[in-house]
Amino acid sequence: MNKLLPETNVVLIGMPGVGKSTVGVLLAKALSREFLDTDVCLQGCEKRRLKDIIDTDGLPAFLALEERHVLALDCRRHVIATGGSVVYGERAMQHLKHNGIVVHLDLPIDAIKTRVRNLATRGVVMAAGQSLESLYAERLPLYRRYADVTVDCRGLTHEGVVEAVAGALGK
Repeated sequence: MNKLLPETNVVLIGMPGVGKSTVGVLLAKALSREFLDTDVCLQGCEKRRLKDIIDTDGLPAFLALEERHVLALDCRRHVIATGGSVVYGERAMQHLKHNGIVVHLDLPIDAIKTRVRNLATRGVVMAAGQSLESLYAERLPLYRRYADVTVDCRGLTHEGVVEAVAGALGK
């Protein structure tokens, strides 16, 4: 078990559609912490939607921008919902792990496919023509590599995921 210390962040990673943002807000309330969504921060700072950044600047530029924004984070006692692609940035992940417990919200690809119906407009970092299945296969080892805790979200409501994460953190 990873004990959550008072100043430690809880960092949520996982595929698009697993519920990082929704669960993050609920988890922040349950743990009496502030909530931060790195995708929302990036969009706000850049004044563009993720999809527009990806379409205009390309995937490598987006990933560099995402990493730069994550490296600029300096917060304590937060629940941080990350973009699903954050695991491509080694330095970004080490920065998040420095003062955080990384929680992988895991969901099988079939469940993700039923939840993510707006791939074309969502702003998901994936190569042209890449399938959601191949993206899942590519990212899953990275999520597992960086996770301190993995929560199986199968069959759980958002509230159930919050309970499972809090339990895994000793809360």
